[in-house]
Amino acid sequence: MHKQTEIAKRLNTIIAQLLPFLAQEHQQQVASAVERAKQVTMTELNAIIGQQQQQGLQQLLMHASQVPGGLPVGPHPGGGLLGFPGAAPPPAPHPLLKQELHPAPAEHKPDERIVSRSPMSPADKYRPRSPEPEAKRRKPEKLPTSHDSDGDKSDQELVVDVANEEGSSPQQNGDLGGEIRENGSEKGSMLVSNIKVERPRSRSGSCSSNRSTPSIKSKEMGYDTHPHARVPAVASNGLPIPGGKPAYSFHMNGDGQLEPVPFPTDALVGPGIPRHARQINSLVHGEVVCAVTISNPTKYVYTGGKGCVKVWDISQPCAKAPVSQLDCLQRDNYIRSVKLLPDARTLIVGGEASNLSIWDLASPTPRIKAELTSSAPACYALAISPDSKVCFSCCSDGNIAVWDLHNQTLVRQFQGHTDGASCIDISADGTKLWTGGLDNTVRSWDLREGRQLHQHDFTSQIFSLGYCPTGEWLAVGMENSNVEVLHSIKPDKYQLHLHESCVLSLRFAACGKWFVSTGKDNLLNAWRTPYGASIFQSKESSSVLSCDISADDKYIVTGSGDKKATVYEVIY
Repeated sequence: MHKQTEIAKRLNTIIAQLLPFLAQEHQQQVASAVERAKQVTMTELNAIIGQQQQQGLQQLLMHASQVPGGLPVGPHPGGGLLGFPGAAPPPAPHPLLKQELHPAPAEHKPDERIVSRSPMSPADKYRPRSPEPEAKRRKPEKLPTSHDSDGDKSDQELVVDVANEEGSSPQQNGDLGGEIRENGSEKGSMLVSNIKVERPRSRSGSCSSNRSTPSIKSKEMGYDTHPHARVPAVASNGLPIPGGKPAYSFHMNGDGQLEPVPFPTDALVGPGIPRHARQINSLVHGEVVCAVTISNPTKYVYTGGKGCVKVWDISQPCAKAPVSQLDCLQRDNYIRSVKLLPDARTLIVGGEASNLSIWDLASPTPRIKAELTSSAPACYALAISPDSKVCFSCCSDGNIAVWDLHNQTLVRQFQGHTDGASCIDISADGTKLWTGGLDNTVRSWDLREGRQLHQHDFTSQIFSLGYCPTGEWLAVGMENSNVEVLHSIKPDKYQLHLHESCVLSLRFAACGKWFVSTGKDNLLNAWRTPYGASIFQSKESSSVLSCDISADDKYIVTGSGDKKATVYEVIY
C-alpha cells in the first residue's frame, strides 16, 4: 500500500509538470480526470489492473509462441505445436512473460495506520502514512515507530516536526504581507521585520518565514508552497489568467467537475478582512504545544503540552513566564484540547487520559472542581455548547461523549465513527454538531433529536475541521494536505492546495469571513471564506499543531512542535 501511495504521488507530480504544455481546452479535462481517478476504489482498481494484465499476457503469449497463422494458441508458449509428432520442446519464457506468470511475492509490511482505537502521541497522529520523497528530506533524524511507546521516546523524538523541507527558503518572521496570492497570479507580497517597512509591489511571489523570532533584516523571496498539486491558472472562460501562476483553489460542482476559482475583486479587501498579521510574542512552554486557546476578553493564553496547561498574561508586553500552571495529567501524557467557557472562569481540559478535568479559574489559585470519566482511553478534541451547559468530547474509540456540565454526568454518546474521533465543532445556534474522524469521514449530528444527519466520505484521514459561525460552510483539514470547504446543504465544494503536509488544526474567525489552518509543513495559512483566496501566510520553525483566534478576531495564537506558542496580531 505504501508503494502504491508513493507511485501515486510521483505520477501526480509528473502530471502537474506536464500539464502546462497542454492546450488550454485540455487542461481542465485532465484536472477533472485526476479528481475522478482519486475516487476509484481498491476493488475497481484491482479489476482494471487484472483486465489489463490479462490482455497484456495474451499478447505476450501470441508473440512468444510464434504460432503460424490459423493455428490455435495453446495454454503454454508453443502449445499450438505440441500436438504434432516430434515437436520441439517449448522455448523458455521471455523474461517479461516470466514476471507476468510468476510475480515476485509481495513484501509484507506492518500496518502503519496512524491510529486504531488507541491513544496517540503527537508524533503518531501527525506522521504521514507514506514516506516523503527523499529529495524533500533534510538531515535524517530518528522517527518514532508505530510500536514505540511514549515512555521509550526522548523529548527530541516526540517533537512532531522532524525536519523542515529543503525546498523552502528561510525568511524572517514579523509582519505578514496581505494579498499574498491570487488564484493563478500573484500581487506583491511582503515579509518584513517588526519594524514595518513600506515597499512597492513586486512580482516575487508569496513570502513566508521559518524563523521564530523577529529580526531587523528582511528578505523577499518567491515561495511556491505546493507546486505538485496545482494546474496552470485559467479563468472561468477557459483563458489563461495573466501572470500564468499555478492555481491553488478549485471549485467542484455537483457533477464532480473541478476548475480553478476566479476570485472576486473584493476577495482580499473590505470590512473584516485582514491585510496581514504580525508576530508580537513567543511563549516558551517547554514541551510540544498540542492545544491552545485565548480568553475573552483577550488577556490570557492557555497552552497545553505534556501533562500540564500553562497560563500566560499576554496583556503584559513580552511576557516570558507563565502566571500559572495547571497540572492535569500524568507527566508523560499530552493535553490534546483546552476549552474556556464564555465566562472565562472555567477551563475544561482533555488529553491522553480517560478523564476530563474541569478547572475553577476564579479561585485565588486555579483548582480542579470536577472530573468527567469516560470509558475511552483518550480525548482528542472538545466543544462547548453556546449556552455553556453541555460539553462534547471526541474519544479515541470513535464515540462522541455528551456531558451535562451542571450535573457533571454523561448524558449521551453519539456512535458512528469506526476509528478515533479527531476533531469537532458546533453550529452557532447549538443545534448541529460536526465531527471528523480517523475513519476518513466527517459526520453531522442533530443535537435536538440526538441522531446522525449526514456522512461525508473522504480518501484521507480527517485531522481538523471548523464550521463557519455565520453558517453554510464547513472547512476540513486532512492528512493528505488538502483543505476542503463544503457547503452544508449544496453538493458543491472548494479544494485548497497551499499546505505541503498534514493539516493539523483549523479555526474560523468569529466574523466568518476568513479562517486559518496550520500544518506539519510549519505553515499558518489564512483563507477567505469560502473560496480560499490566500490572505496571508506565515512559516514557523516547526510543525504547527494547534491554533485559536480571539473572539474579537484581532489575535491568533499557534502551538508548535518546537515547544512554544506564537501570538500574532491581526492587522486590518
